[in-house]
Amino acid sequence: MQRLRNQRFLLAQRPQGEPGPDTWTYDEVSVTAPGEGEVLVRNAYVSVDPAMRGWMNAGKSYVPPVGIGDVMRAYAGGTVVASRHPDFAEGDTVTGVLGVQAYAVAPGRALRAVDTAIAPLPVYLGVLGMTGMTAYFGMLDVGEHREGDVVVVSGAAGAVGSVAGQIAKIRGSFVVGIAGGPEKCRYVVDDLGFDACIDYKSEDVRQRLAALCPGGVDLYFDNVGGTILDDVLTQLALHARIVICGAISQYNAGAVHGPVNYLQLLVMRATMRGMVIIDFADRYAEAAQAMGAWLAEGRLRHHEDIVDGIEQFPDALMRLFRGQNVGKLLLRLNPA
Repeated sequence: MQRLRNQRFLLAQRPQGEPGPDTWTYDEVSVTAPGEGEVLVRNAYVSVDPAMRGWMNAGKSYVPPVGIGDVMRAYAGGTVVASRHPDFAEGDTVTGVLGVQAYAVAPGRALRAVDTAIAPLPVYLGVLGMTGMTAYFGMLDVGEHREGDVVVVSGAAGAVGSVAGQIAKIRGSFVVGIAGGPEKCRYVVDDLGFDACIDYKSEDVRQRLAALCPGGVDLYFDNVGGTILDDVLTQLALHARIVICGAISQYNAGAVHGPVNYLQLLVMRATMRGMVIIDFADRYAEAAQAMGAWLAEGRLRHHEDIVDGIEQFPDALMRLFRGQNVGKLLLRLNPA
């Protein structure tokens, strides 16, 4: 193991606003052998997610913050190099919270074995991974999706939004996406099958929603927060449901912009509910089975936006906040 070198990114300080070069320390250390019950994994892909920004902050959250000097938390997938856990053998492909690093030692109980004969590893970090699980349970359980709902999804060209909208469409909804730029909107409609897409960069979101959803919005799946959430609040149908999955427009803001139009929740007797995917951990197999069937039938499409090289991690992360990715953003590693 001493001959293997682990390239990794550590959190150097908690950023104020956008993460910058001073946020990270990059180093290389010798790879350590796994202990009893542990597995050594050579990471092939690291998932780059908006949630990473929240994990850098101190304070109360659904998981403890990444410690200063610790490897940056991330979902990742790769190949087992050595195992001291009975459920895993050398050569197995696994996913888990393995960090932004080339090699990771993790407890076997925290890993999930995946079958790359069924789907490539990147798919298990996207539509068949936490991304897809979030879309599935967010839409169906938290959002209480019903056939015939008028559904709006923000961040519709992103990893979660693109899947959430397709699930609603598969289940009989009129689905409107909100995305930034004509290319993304074309992708959302032409490739993903949404009924319409609003370009928030060039269109009046409120006016377009009123035109596309004259009877109001039954279910809003929110990934961005901010002024777009405010716009949707003005267009709610009676007893509408809002899923707060993310708020990427606010993650680097000094002061979070709260919902100005929240009284529409009272007027329309609507509900707004937050979600975190770990609450559904005991039901992941259910979601994987359903989405695997939709994939096999050609009803569910996906796209992986892949950046090569672990050294590209800081720039790859910022692509999320600049709206430069389409679909699931992944970092592809090539460790020695």
